[in-house]
Amino acid sequence: MTPKNNIVIGIILALLVVASYNVEVSPVEFVEGLPNLMIVIEEMVAVEPKYIPTALWAMFETIQMAFIGTVIGIAIALPLSLLSARNLNSKFVYAPIRALLAAIRTFPSILWALLFVIMVGSGTFAGVLAITMYTIGFIAKLQYEVIETIDSDPMDAVSSIGVSKVQLISYVVIPESASHLLSQMLYMFDYNIRQTSILGLVGAGGIGFYIINYIKFFEYGKAAIFMLVVLITVLVIDWASVKIRDKYIIKSQHGMEVTTK
Repeated sequence: MTPKNNIVIGIILALLVVASYNVEVSPVEFVEGLPNLMIVIEEMVAVEPKYIPTALWAMFETIQMAFIGTVIGIAIALPLSLLSARNLNSKFVYAPIRALLAAIRTFPSILWALLFVIMVGSGTFAGVLAITMYTIGFIAKLQYEVIETIDSDPMDAVSSIGVSKVQLISYVVIPESASHLLSQMLYMFDYNIRQTSILGLVGAGGIGFYIINYIKFFEYGKAAIFMLVVLITVLVIDWASVKIRDKYIIKSQHGMEVTTK
């Protein structure tokens, strides 16, 4: 460690202490609260199996919400990402589109859900709309950043033969960024499944509606069943994502077959 690195680490630690003091971070209170956590865990262990069918149906509803919101969001985000890329457009095009996307990302999905609950009423439709909006802002940003990192040589080579911008996008930009887009789609779907569990807080449907209400009334045993179903679903989706990444993404990036077990 050089003296310069020690100074940087010291500054970071000092800022950490000051920030912790300002937001009243208290390790003592955390330790004192551990017994309360154990009480909650004991109640959650006492699950009620009769709620499993309801939990499975609510999870199926949640998966449908996440699927619809993710697909529609990506369909809208992809053209917006193309318009936001600096290597494809002038600043008069990409600047306002980026400003729009920044505005969309400013609000977390739960605030979008609250807005849409006010607009269309509580239920799954408000949740789908919230997921769609969050997906648009998130995917569009990730994708235009990927597009801007595409090697300029193939783009220049194709542009030199007089192709249109549509052809350039079709034959160079999209193929070069396809593996990244697939990875982003998988991550976004996984994220939206988990995020839908929170949207129930404002009445946006899905399995989160049950979890939030049971926790609100201190029925932790019932909430545990629904949380367990969410956990199992996320693990299955994560396993499937790994298989898909191994087969299509890693293989395309390294030019070799990946054997998965």
